This record gives sequence, C-alpha cells and structure tokens, in this order.
Amino acid sequence: MRREKELLARVRAAKGSARAADDLVRDYLPFIKSETAKFMGRPPREGTDDELGIAMFAFHEAVLAYDRGRGAFLPLAALSIRNRLVDFRRRERRHEGVDSLDEPRGGADGEGRALVDDLACERDELAELAEAEARSASRREIAEFARQLEGLGIGLADVAQNCPKQGRTLEACGRALAYARGDQSLLDRVAQTGKLPLAELARGSGVERKTLERHRRYLVALLVAYTNGYEIIRGHLCRMPGRSGGEAR
Repeated sequence: MRREKELLARVRAAKGSARAADDLVRDYLPFIKSETAKFMGRPPREGTDDELGIAMFAFHEAVLAYDRGRGAFLPLAALSIRNRLVDFRRRERRHEGVDSLDEPRGGADGEGRALVDDLACERDELAELAEAEARSASRREIAEFARQLEGLGIGLADVAQNCPKQGRTLEACGRALAYARGDQSLLDRVAQTGKLPLAELARGSGVERKTLERHRRYLVALLVAYTNGYEIIRGHLCRMPGRSGGEAR
C-alpha cells in the first residue's frame, strides 16, 4: 500500500515535470520491459526492437492520462503499453510478405518459380531495398530522437503535454507545420537550435503567434522528426492524447 502511494505521488509530480516523468520511466524500465516481453513472447532487445521504444512512449502517455479515480496506475500503464504495441504491430503487418517474394514455389514441371517472376508488373528493386533499410534503421530512431530532443532542452513528456487538443488548434498547427516543411532553411534552424522562429512562422503560415507559442515544444519536436525521417516518431506524435485527426500534412 505504501509503495502504491509513493508511486501515485511520483505520477502526480511527473504530470508537471518533464524531468520527473523521465526519471519515472527510467526507474520503471523493468516493468516496461516485462510488459513488452509479454506482448512479444520474449525479452525485448534494447537498441534493436522497436517495441521497447513504443512501450516507453506508452508509459509516458499513461502518466499524463492517469486519474486516481480510475484505480491503480500500473494496470492502466500495462493496458496503454499493450494498446500501443498492438497498433504498432498492425502497421508493421502492412510490410509482411515483402521478403518472401523471391521464395521458390512448387510447379508441375518440378522447377520452382519465384513469386516475383509471376507478378504482372516489374518491381522497383531499388525502392524495395530502400524500404527494407528504412525499416531496419527505424529500430534505433526512438532512442536517437529522444537524445536529440534532450540536446535541445526538450523531454518526451514536454512534447506530450504540449500537444494541441482542439480541432481549430490542430488545424492551425497543421498549417504552421506545412509552411515550415516547405522551407528547408527554417527546418534546419529549428533542428540545430530547438528554437521556433515565431514571427517568421506566424507571418508565413497565417497562424496567430500566441498559438505557436502555446505549442512550441510540440511543433519543434515534429519538425525535428521531419528533418531526420523519423517515420515511427511522426506517427506516434500525431496519435498522442487529444489528437483526433491524422498526420498534419
């Protein structure tokens, strides 16, 4: 009982402190790994398995969404982790079967033919290779993204807390992101300094400066993700609590 009270006190503190949230995730990493292992059927490998990074994000979300009236925290965190991992696995399934295209199949003449040989249209092998390499690289992107944000003075909990939650605000942030993505110089500056050029962005996108200021950390995180090709990260940021739409275009 005492341990549960201490945990709830830390969860409450983490809601208002990025450092406290990051410390809580670090201290409960064994729990996060355990829940991830239940889903995967084996212990996750740090730096290799995407699932562990997804589970850490989910634990962050559970901290921010927790309300004492909903009962004990850890069961809620476990459910949040499982739900995120299920979503992630569904996205991964879209790529299943790519590696089996060259697998020989039995034929009446006794000579196996590769499935790719029977496709009506010619495959772009370079594109398939690039896709496979991108999936492999994404295994490290969550840790890399967190380190990059930390270097800019932004924690993962900061980003989640700063996420826009209303329809009009979502639309406004989407316009700002679309404008910024069209200006490579602006993107580079944000990625290097972590500072959002508020006046320039407000003028170019037509979004009120106060809206940009209110969601600065979230916008910076997304722009940093765009500059580095963090596909998994972008998908996660656009599904944080309060998000009702798809990825900002």
